Parts: sequence; structure tokens; C-alpha cells
Amino acid sequence: MAGDKPGSDVVRISPMTMARDTHHNPAPPVRVRAAEPRDLDALMKLEHQVFSTDRLSRRSLRHFLTSPTAELLVAEEPDGRLAGTAIVLFRPRSAVARLYSIAVAPHMGGRGIASMLLQAAEKCTAARGRRSIRLEVHQTNHAAISRYRKSGYQQFGRRLRYYEDGGDALRFEKRLIPENPAAP
Repeated sequence: MAGDKPGSDVVRISPMTMARDTHHNPAPPVRVRAAEPRDLDALMKLEHQVFSTDRLSRRSLRHFLTSPTAELLVAEEPDGRLAGTAIVLFRPRSAVARLYSIAVAPHMGGRGIASMLLQAAEKCTAARGRRSIRLEVHQTNHAAISRYRKSGYQQFGRRLRYYEDGGDALRFEKRLIPENPAAP
């Protein structure tokens, strides 16, 4: 899972606001921004609300907040509560980024937060010049699998017994930058 702040190749994510969507339950405006150290307690709370296994530790989250090879994004409600989070990892000299984690607070489910975080993760990946983004998703997480497919992700593999519970991970990738962009 990832986060990014200081460093010469830092990408700042400008806050994005989610408008009301008539296809989802109405939600107050939510903005996506880069996580900050002050978010650590709320990030830990969200980890425990959303994940029953494979949780990130406080130490890992603190590392992602300052790592130049990670971007930790949060979706924030107007009252300051976290509606969700996404972590993107960037290996040096790699053209591929990894969406390490995406989580939505239970009270904000079905309101477009995951899609909003996914778009922000793709935007910061492209801004760093990475051509594609990859992810793993539990084989039983049908809602997430559907969201990824609708967002243009293609399944390219499977990792057997990847998760703590013994479940397989389906591997997906989305190309963000064409391999050979046409010259102007």
C-alpha cells in the first residue's frame, strides 16, 4: 500500500469533488487529496472497519505517508471524516504502478467513492509517467471486479492462495498511456 509526499518527483493531487450521482445513494460532496500525517489515526480506523484480514499496520501506513515511491490518497467528507482511501506504489524505473489498496468506509458504500478513488489513482499514475496500473483483487469480491472491468481493466492472471484466508487473487491491468503514442 502506498503514499507519497516529499521528494523530487512528487505528484500533488489537486482536490477533486464528487458531485451527486443519481445512480447512487445521495452523498455530501467528497474531495480526494493526498493523505497527511494527521490522517494516521483515521486511516487505522478505516483499515479495521473495512478489512478483516490482510490489514495494514500503523507502521506501514506511516511509511506510505512519507515514501517517495508511494501515493496515499484519501477521500474526505466535509466534516473531515474519511470516506475512503487508495494506495498506489511506484517501483523506480518501472513503467507499471500498483494499486495496492482501495477501501471505502462502510457508511459511504454505493456512493461512487471507490470509482472516484480509482480515477484519482489513475491520474497520479499517469502524472508520474507510468504507462499502466495493476492490481490484485480477491476472487470473491464481485463488486470490485465488476467496477474494475467497467473502468477498463483487463484480467491477465491469478495468484493462487494469495490472501490470508487462502483465497486467490485475480490480477488486472489498465493501460493509461499508449505504448507508441502517435506523433503529432
